[in-house]
Amino acid sequence: MRQIPSTDKDLLGLAEQVGGCLRAHGWSLVTAESCTGGWVSKVITDVAGSSVWFERGFVTYTNVAKHEQLGVPDSILREYGAVSEATVQAMAQGALVHSHAQVSLAITGIAGPGGGSPLKPVGTVWFAWGGSAGQGIHTLQHLFQGGRESIRRQAVATALTGLLQHFA
Repeated sequence: MRQIPSTDKDLLGLAEQVGGCLRAHGWSLVTAESCTGGWVSKVITDVAGSSVWFERGFVTYTNVAKHEQLGVPDSILREYGAVSEATVQAMAQGALVHSHAQVSLAITGIAGPGGGSPLKPVGTVWFAWGGSAGQGIHTLQHLFQGGRESIRRQAVATALTGLLQHFA
């Protein structure tokens, strides 16, 4: 995997690349963010003209929001928890269902400083990238190191990089 961008300028560069890729395919993007709190959407909308390829973003920080806005089944949230592969897959699928976009990105994780457990320590982040044109849903888990800001920044960069890897 590429080195994680460390500056806002680096993140903007990734977002510009994502926009170029989506425009080339005639696709639009929807995001479903939890631990990043809308940071991916913010970086994307920092790109002038992103309204051509960014359809909408959901910030679903609580389980109730994940269920109400994205249709994540309560049974998944109860059985696997908010930070899990099953949940992030359901978030990515739900974002596609509840938007007009062709590509989705979902993130859920534990940015800290608290909230971790032995099975899901602080820094655990799940990602999903989905496509409505038969691309399926791709998932990835990372265990990031650092403080809250660093974990969230790494998550944003990984999310954008994953879009390029799966949809370029």
